[in-house]
Amino acid sequence: MKKSIAYYTLTTFGKDLNADFASVFKGRSCDEAEMTDANMSEVQGKLVYSCIGCGAHYDIYDFVYTCPECRSLLKIENLNFDRYRDIPPERWKEIFDSRKNTTLPELSGIFRFHELILPIVPLEDIIYLGEGQTPIVKANPELSDWAGAPFLVKNDGLNPSASFKDRGMASATSFLNHAIRARNLDDVLGICASTGDTSAAAALYLSYLPKAKVKAVVLLPKGKVTPAQLSQPLGSGAQVIEMPGVFDDCMRVVEELAQNYHVFLLNSKNPVRILGQKSYAYEVAQQLSWDTGDLVVVVPIGNAGNITAIMEGFIDLHELGIIRALPTILGVQSHHADPITRWRATGTYTPLKVSPSVAQAAMIGDPVSFPKVKKLVENHYNDLFHVVSVTETEIMEGMLTSNRHGHVVCTQGGESVAGLKKALEEGIVKKTSRFVLDSTSHQLKFALFQQMYFEDAFGPEYGIVTKDCLKSKPVSLDASAHTIAQYLGLKKKG
Repeated sequence: MKKSIAYYTLTTFGKDLNADFASVFKGRSCDEAEMTDANMSEVQGKLVYSCIGCGAHYDIYDFVYTCPECRSLLKIENLNFDRYRDIPPERWKEIFDSRKNTTLPELSGIFRFHELILPIVPLEDIIYLGEGQTPIVKANPELSDWAGAPFLVKNDGLNPSASFKDRGMASATSFLNHAIRARNLDDVLGICASTGDTSAAAALYLSYLPKAKVKAVVLLPKGKVTPAQLSQPLGSGAQVIEMPGVFDDCMRVVEELAQNYHVFLLNSKNPVRILGQKSYAYEVAQQLSWDTGDLVVVVPIGNAGNITAIMEGFIDLHELGIIRALPTILGVQSHHADPITRWRATGTYTPLKVSPSVAQAAMIGDPVSFPKVKKLVENHYNDLFHVVSVTETEIMEGMLTSNRHGHVVCTQGGESVAGLKKALEEGIVKKTSRFVLDSTSHQLKFALFQQMYFEDAFGPEYGIVTKDCLKSKPVSLDASAHTIAQYLGLKKKG
């Protein structure tokens, strides 16, 4: 009789993991677990914080966000990852592919890739609100011609809080939920700085945890968050604090709080969030049948946490042999905040003072995760990493044109489309490549900017030049079929 993947994994790693496997399933036997999902591999990892500077390790249950020794950024390292290589790549594909049809909600989202995200967290502690497994949508021929090549859009605006941030919040709050139970924690304060989407996701996911144990606070730059985005953390019951300045100013305050006070940081500086955002890479590979040859993944950079996670995710798959080649990564920045573009062109990194951007997540002049990007490029991507800078006008045209051709693309998604168009025009990427573009949020979060475009209401600080062909407005007519037919130029039947 053919053995299940659960049996294969257990016998591969030995009897010492049987107890771990059973604990994941809340005491169910292996047979019961196999009946629930025949291809469970649930291998317990050993996770530590690892400093990208000095290499020091710290306990995963210590809420630290920079190295206490050298102040460099931390990443999460699975000390048992080498043991994963004992499972053949085809087996891993079977494991992950089998979960497409699982009835377990805990494995329906980003934790379809449980072993690669948070294998120390048992299923009973996983928080699932419907995140992950977002669709890849093919651009129609007209939009492909406009951009310069056929491409696919991965619409992460279809996550619960309407942005990709839910991927990281699912992993961060699942870990927090686990830590609260495992370490008997009380009075935990979750906090983040945000340009809008992070605060919405953090407030939503924290609100799912016990109110007696967890509170949520978000810091926003006053007047620089759309009304739709501001309504989200308020609606989820978070304490919203507005302060003068831009995101970089909010982030500095949050970093000081995380450094000196007992808080749980929910920005991407917390590497537990990066773990969840790796799922974007895992999903793209799976949706392309694990074939990443000639693939270019286009990602808006912002604070650089997401592009870091995506690069790390593809590295995981490559090191396990699940994919044969790393894809090319094309990062995109607004010319109002493009320090990584300039670094890639000159070799020198200099933080910038930002100007207003319709892609509000782009208004970051000193991306927190840049040191991680630099190390990933130097160690893994080298010639596979490119960055382009696009204008605010190009971003708006990318969003509006995409949405007029059947997509639901936000301004950051418009940034991706504009970036691909420019990279193709400049010969940075080949037209014969395959392209997957990241649209990070839902269009409706940024409807304000669409309306400003239609009404020519942008201030000079944006530098946006509008086109009449992309404007739209309602027409008032009498409640008469005849009047409307005349306006539309319809012809009578017969």
